[in-house]
Amino acid sequence: MNAAQMLCHCDLILQIALKKLKLPKINFVFKTIGILTKKEIQIFNNGIPHNMPSFQKVIVNFECDFEQTKPRLINTLNEYWEAYQKGNLAKDHALFGAMKEKDWGFLEHKHLDHHLKQFNV
Repeated sequence: MNAAQMLCHCDLILQIALKKLKLPKINFVFKTIGILTKKEIQIFNNGIPHNMPSFQKVIVNFECDFEQTKPRLINTLNEYWEAYQKGNLAKDHALFGAMKEKDWGFLEHKHLDHHLKQFNV
């Protein structure tokens, strides 16, 4: 993944919270692991685990233009912030289970921070 693909990936992740991208259901065992991972990240203030598997829908393995993808991510972040303030984010995540605004805020922050540091963007 290059920096432009990372921006597109982060945009797709935000689309989940905005209820624009629906993830497939996963089996009970993986969902339990996901819920425990969410709690661990929150309790210990850990970052996103390196090489954590991603849903196929958010894997970006196609070419992206940085100058086009950057403003798209910024627009999505603004839309996310509006939905966050209005309490209009998704109430559930296929992997992490029940989600409140504070859960989305914390995990989205950790995810963006992880990738922006990864690419020094």
